Amino acid sequence: MSHFNKSIPKLKIALLVVGTRGDVQPFLAMAKRLQEYGHHVRLATHVNFCGFVRSAGVDFYPLGGDPRVLAGYTARNKGLIPLAPGEISIQRKQIKSIIESLLPACTEPDVETGESFTAQAIIANPPAYGHAHVAEALGVPLHIFFTMPWTPTYEFPHPFARVPQSAGYWISYVLVDLIIWWGIRGYINDFRKKKLNLDPIAYLSTYHGSISHLPTGYMWSPHIVPKPNDWGPLVDVVGYCFLNQQSKHQPPEEFVQWIQKGPEPIYIGFGSMPLEDSKKTTDIILEALKNTGQRGIIDQGWGDLGTHTGIPESVFLIVDCPHDWLFPQCSAVVHHGGAGTTATGLKAGCPTTIVPFFGDQFFWGERVCQKGLGPAPIPISLLSMEALSNAIRFMLQPEVKSRAMELAILIENEDGVESAVDAFHRHLPLKLPLPTSSSEKYNTPNPFQWLFIQIGKLCTLPCGS
Repeated sequence: MSHFNKSIPKLKIALLVVGTRGDVQPFLAMAKRLQEYGHHVRLATHVNFCGFVRSAGVDFYPLGGDPRVLAGYTARNKGLIPLAPGEISIQRKQIKSIIESLLPACTEPDVETGESFTAQAIIANPPAYGHAHVAEALGVPLHIFFTMPWTPTYEFPHPFARVPQSAGYWISYVLVDLIIWWGIRGYINDFRKKKLNLDPIAYLSTYHGSISHLPTGYMWSPHIVPKPNDWGPLVDVVGYCFLNQQSKHQPPEEFVQWIQKGPEPIYIGFGSMPLEDSKKTTDIILEALKNTGQRGIIDQGWGDLGTHTGIPESVFLIVDCPHDWLFPQCSAVVHHGGAGTTATGLKAGCPTTIVPFFGDQFFWGERVCQKGLGPAPIPISLLSMEALSNAIRFMLQPEVKSRAMELAILIENEDGVESAVDAFHRHLPLKLPLPTSSSEKYNTPNPFQWLFIQIGKLCTLPCGS
């Protein structure tokens, strides 16, 4: 904590995070560290993660949107563009629900204790569309953090627009920005007028989908992707932000015994990704493990791997196990390429095969391959027994393991959480807003806000168990 400027007052900080558990986890690590500096931190995310957040000792507030629905939509449509008319309606409802929940997340009392809360600073990830507008209405600073590139650069394309030619890299960020704005502009302007008492805006306004004018921190190791030369002083690459859950985990004795009675297994799991045919995918995995003579751990995940077929003794099926405890027990890992899962595997020194479904998963798969830490990514649509068998053989080469261990040492010596908190403090304005009664105009609950308060209260029942 040596970088902390003592002149910075203790602030009420709202973290607005949209996404899956892998998106929430690095922000939870950051929230815990901010609390160590004396800040009052609220992490606002989907109701699904209430217990996860509160068990870490951080205040929780429910945001709209269902991460399972969001992940399913993105997986089916391979990114931003809906393939069927019905998909448009699904996504619009999710986005509207998220946007309308952002203001209460920054101004409403705690749903459990009733303690008042008005954010004096906001930290958000880009999919929390509306973050900049709430910050404008409250007159508070906003800092963006994210696990994938969202700032235009000439060095690589936007993960959602995998253009093949370098001439299109920079413009790909503008195009993605434009597509997002085109889809949410009605909700944003309605939100500005009816909830925030702000004027509507056009695309060329300062606040649309773009984050280029905002301080931004990227939560990955510069040893994987160095900061591009064309990212200015507003942008930091802070390093991976690990939550470190392994010390609290108590694995079942049966699982520990299984791990110990044979050679290190290969982990295979796709986290929050939905699968069109989980039995077919499980069969491919089992055949590849048998073909290569390897033991394996299959993580059921949201795709229900391993639930429709018999599992041999050489394979162990798990439902929920912290990756930072599990991956060091494995010889290699095969997964979907989520930023957090990728980071944890690399920190554990595991050769990695990425089976991407969409978006930044391809980006991380390509980076892992470029570093010689694993084979070329295998898109889920191309996953086969032959492709997975070849990937396993590639990962088991001694030189691949050696490179993975060298990188693991570099990552171990980083403290991304501390760097993220330092970047947040460094980019705060010289004069910070103090709580004023004017912000209380946002604290009158409307029916929508009341609903989320009730959901949050219901959520506290399982969270406390």
